[in-house]
Amino acid sequence: MADAHLPVALMNTIWADRDGVHDTLDAGAEDWLRVAAGAVHAVEAEPQPGSPVCVGGLRRLRDALRRLAAEVTDDRRADAASAIPDRQTALTVLNETCALAPAWSALVWPDDAQPRAVVRSECPPGVLVLARLAGQAVDLFARPSALGACEAPGCVRYFVRDHTRRGWCSAACGNRARVARHYRRHHGSVEA
Repeated sequence: MADAHLPVALMNTIWADRDGVHDTLDAGAEDWLRVAAGAVHAVEAEPQPGSPVCVGGLRRLRDALRRLAAEVTDDRRADAASAIPDRQTALTVLNETCALAPAWSALVWPDDAQPRAVVRSECPPGVLVLARLAGQAVDLFARPSALGACEAPGCVRYFVRDHTRRGWCSAACGNRARVARHYRRHHGSVEA
C-alpha cells in the first residue's frame, strides 16, 4: 500500500466480481490494520489484534470515505453505495477519527542503526493508525480532482487519477470498459 493511496486502498476493501460485492474487512480487518500501520510510517507498535474499537473504527472510517468519494466523483453506482447515508455523517466520522489520537514526531537514533522518524502518541497504536489514515484522507479530499470512480462495468472501486482522462482503476477494468463500449457500438447493449 502506497502511503498517499492508503485511504483509497481502504475504500477498495469493498470490491466486486461476477459473484457479487465483497468486503475484505469481513475476514481481514486486523491484517489490514497491521499492514496500514507499516504504511503510515513510523508507528512503533502494532495495533492490538482483535481490538473492537480499531476494527469497528476502520470499517466506519471506510464507509465514511466511500460516501465522501461518491460525492466528490458524482458516483451513482448502486453497488458502490456506502453504509453511511449522507455527507454530514461521513464528515463527522472522518473529523472525529482525525481527532482520536494527538500525535507528535520524534527522532529515534539507536547506536547501531540509522536515525529514523517515528510518530508517538499516548493512544493505543491501532487508534493512532486510524487517526493518521483519516488525516491522509482529509488531504486526499482537499484535492477532489485527484479521485476517480472506476467506470468499468461491475466495478465498485475508486482510484487516484494520474491523468485527468483516466476512467478506471486498473488495466483489467480499462480493458473491460473498452470491450463493453465496443459491444454497445456493435450490438446496442452491454452486460456487466
